[in-house]
Amino acid sequence: MKKLLQYISIPLLMSVLGACYKLEVPITTELTPDVFPRDSAQFVAASGPAYVALRGNISVEYFFLQTLSTDEAIFPAKGGNWYNGAELQQLHYHTWTKDNGLVNGNWTWLSTIIGTVNQTLAILGKNEPEGSFKQTNLAELRMIRALAYFMMMDNYGNVPIDTVNGDFAPKPNVPRAQVFNFVEQEIKACIPYLGTDPVATYGRANKWMAYTLLAKMYLNAQIYTGTERNNDCIAACDNVIQSNQYAIEPKSTYLQMFYPNNGPQMKEFIFAIPFDPSWANTFPFRSQNLHARYDIPRGLAQQKYHLPFTPDAAICTLPEYYANFNDPGDVRNKQWLTGLQYLDDGVTPATVTTTKKGYDQFYTGADGSAPFTYQIDLKPEVTLRQDVASFDVGNDEIAWNMGYRNIKIFPDATSLNRNQKNDIPFFRYSDVILMKAEAILRGGAPTLGHTALTLVNQLRAERSTSPAWGAVTLDDIYAERAREFAWESWHRNDVIRFGKYEGKWGFKTDADPNKRIFPIPTTAFQLNPVLTQNPGYPQ
Repeated sequence: MKKLLQYISIPLLMSVLGACYKLEVPITTELTPDVFPRDSAQFVAASGPAYVALRGNISVEYFFLQTLSTDEAIFPAKGGNWYNGAELQQLHYHTWTKDNGLVNGNWTWLSTIIGTVNQTLAILGKNEPEGSFKQTNLAELRMIRALAYFMMMDNYGNVPIDTVNGDFAPKPNVPRAQVFNFVEQEIKACIPYLGTDPVATYGRANKWMAYTLLAKMYLNAQIYTGTERNNDCIAACDNVIQSNQYAIEPKSTYLQMFYPNNGPQMKEFIFAIPFDPSWANTFPFRSQNLHARYDIPRGLAQQKYHLPFTPDAAICTLPEYYANFNDPGDVRNKQWLTGLQYLDDGVTPATVTTTKKGYDQFYTGADGSAPFTYQIDLKPEVTLRQDVASFDVGNDEIAWNMGYRNIKIFPDATSLNRNQKNDIPFFRYSDVILMKAEAILRGGAPTLGHTALTLVNQLRAERSTSPAWGAVTLDDIYAERAREFAWESWHRNDVIRFGKYEGKWGFKTDADPNKRIFPIPTTAFQLNPVLTQNPGYPQ
């Protein structure tokens, strides 16, 4: 799998791109438009920095903002650890400011993707060879930039548009609808030149990725522009469906889509971001898949998942979100760790030996240092036992086992560090099916003989042994999306579109609709003083 995308681990020494990269192959000449690249393979390799940047913060800052700001997950402090200046607490309470480090890190990452693509296009666009392979590779790069602008538009609303390398004049942010139009035009301009083979283009933008991104934009158009585009969403979905390049993974392989050995063999992957612990990174980002670090209970790390490190084990779901998993016949239930835990044989209890005080820091008996062995038992509730103000559940075994845990991005026991080689899917075919169903329910015209009900049942037939549904509502679609895309960074997008972002969950009661977009961070204003802050936030 990884050989197809190994070029991503070879950032090139491109002085024209304003950065220094470590090579894994010898350099015989300086990279210039006159000598390199000359063919399709070289163009793909020269695009490497853009894809290295894309790996960036997708599994950390970006994941945190899309997930922890909803009922999907919570990241409480434990004995003062992971308080992190309240930045994680702020995501839960919706009290973030322009100084929140995660808000800043996400902006910097997305801005860097855009800048890197601009730089790469500047040199590759001047390269002498002409032909379809050059047009295809330039279109792929423009799609990576379009994807970054989509994420910026979704997260920050009004953002500046800059496509010219070397133009350092400050750019004001423009209205969200204008950003939407720019991204839409970019995608449409790229589509004629993009490849169509999912395996040959794995990890890179192809035509079906472009149509899926259009569908995602059109489904959210009412939010982004004030005008619904449901029929356009359906048309974009139909382009992917009629390509006959993708299929819904059956129940037997659903969970395998997220294993460390996933890749282009997965029938649902329209666009995935490859990872490998051996790959180098030259940007100021992690560029790592760190899900096991945050998701795996500490007591299970070695004895069940054989990890070479002790995970932080700090992220868990909330009861409000887990309530969506109410079908006992659903294979997606297996992505969760709940209740009493056992080793791989399903019989041997997973136990931890500590002290009575280590198990419960509030234990007051005289024998607090006496040994105490217990079976790991994950409870659904999260309680701020140590300190409410600092979002702290405590630093004992009770605290470590609060909340049900998601292991969808399955831990990679072969990695010698905290990084994983699981590729992270961004667009899956099941999303196309559910987007079309939702667009029909929202008033779009059915096509290809599909109805919202037949589409949802098409997916559920490969997810559950329960009988097919006899009817479907928008709330049903919402719950189905929660089940299907848990831990895939889409829930914030869904919660906003379904009008539920101002609701209550966990300890959060904030109902300010301005929080549907994040503030433009302080560091952005320091670099670009002509920016205007988003509504509801101080300049």
